[in-house]
Amino acid sequence: MKKLWNNKNNKEIFDFCEDYKDFISQNKTERECVISIREMAKKEGYKDLKDLITSSTPLKAGDKVYATNLDKCIFLFKIGSRPLSDGMRILGAHIDSPRLDLKPNPLYEDEASNIVLFDTHYYGGIKHYQWTALPLAIHGIVCKKDGSTVNISIGEKDQDPVFCITDLLPHLDRSPVKTAENKIVGENLNVIIGGIPLNGIESHPNPEIDKVLKDYSIEKKELVKSNILNILKSYNIDTEDFISAEIEVVPAGKARDMGLDRCFVLGYGQDDRICAYTSLKALFDSDSTDFTLAGMFVDKEEVGSQGASGMQSLFFEDMVAEISALLGETSPLAVRRALRNSYMLSSDVTAGFDPNYADAFDLNNDAFLGKGISFNKYTGSRGKSGANDASPEFIAKIRELLDKNDINYQLTEMGKIDQGGGGTIAYITANYGMNVIDCGCPLLNMHAPWEISSKADIFEAYKCYKAFLNLKN
Repeated sequence: MKKLWNNKNNKEIFDFCEDYKDFISQNKTERECVISIREMAKKEGYKDLKDLITSSTPLKAGDKVYATNLDKCIFLFKIGSRPLSDGMRILGAHIDSPRLDLKPNPLYEDEASNIVLFDTHYYGGIKHYQWTALPLAIHGIVCKKDGSTVNISIGEKDQDPVFCITDLLPHLDRSPVKTAENKIVGENLNVIIGGIPLNGIESHPNPEIDKVLKDYSIEKKELVKSNILNILKSYNIDTEDFISAEIEVVPAGKARDMGLDRCFVLGYGQDDRICAYTSLKALFDSDSTDFTLAGMFVDKEEVGSQGASGMQSLFFEDMVAEISALLGETSPLAVRRALRNSYMLSSDVTAGFDPNYADAFDLNNDAFLGKGISFNKYTGSRGKSGANDASPEFIAKIRELLDKNDINYQLTEMGKIDQGGGGTIAYITANYGMNVIDCGCPLLNMHAPWEISSKADIFEAYKCYKAFLNLKN
């Protein structure tokens, strides 16, 4: 294998990662990812599958279509010359990331301090203490009863305020509890959002304080809360609108180069938008015209892939059935054969070896940053529970492909047995009988607010995914 870092490759790697950093900086929620991917796909000539279904427009080789589900997942298809029932070449990544969600009734004023906070419920596997004492942003959507929506993004621009969850100062932190994780419980991940009382603002547009309080059904002791509600009203948000809102608290700020040599990326949500972006670019740049190509960008992986926008829903299968019908493959078995005969890379990250915590890793079987894309024959935990275990025949095909294309790769696990483990969407699509294996970039700080990746691995993942789309029988 070639060296990943050399004078010939470095500029290409760095240039590719500039666009990647922009992507993860601008798309911090699954909805933002779907909007961005859809716009990028349209520029590449992809059409809305829903429109073709409505007009009964037949599909043919070379056509490119997309299908969105609840604006939280999106599937892209590039139709090949071979029958769909011969199978597809699929890249599957998830676009949700660990975060904090606002509760349905999130806003409250602490009586003792008169500080106003948002009450949150964490999403995905996080270490609670990692989300304290750092700048946070609020992203999301508010759906109003009249059918209108309000999009929110506060904390990303230089002129925006940011938000924060507090941590106890070391002078007072004498708790006998040994671990930092147990000191900060999920119920206490409350975000500070304000502290000025309504009558503390001389230029307030409504000087009739009592009337404002009555309109919001707020006691006079909650003057700070009433001021915050008035500020929210400037965003066209009323207190009851939180019931039908989806608002996420995420780290504020852009992805950055890390290291004096700038070889790493430090950014939020790289699990798994690092694989989503590289898969998307590989799909756009592929010139394969043989098998139909598909890109999955799905929600809810971090919480088990359940729900209408998760991989366990039937939406992907339904869209394959719709495509099959528009291609004229009307046999009841056509969809089943298309899924069973497909090859798939479940594009998801894995744990990278961390020299600060070497005892958690098996040096002979774990991934290293800067050594290329990582393949996991199986994930799961303990005795491979919840794993897809890829067949050796399929792995042999992948090995041949990677070696032929001079792509650096690693065969890895995720930490020591009984200590490590994790899951992806691979086991779900494997239920169709298709060949699927997990592969993606190794990360440090996985599931933390700021994760670390290697630029060399990002570019190698892109090359791997692009080569895979050309995989023959």
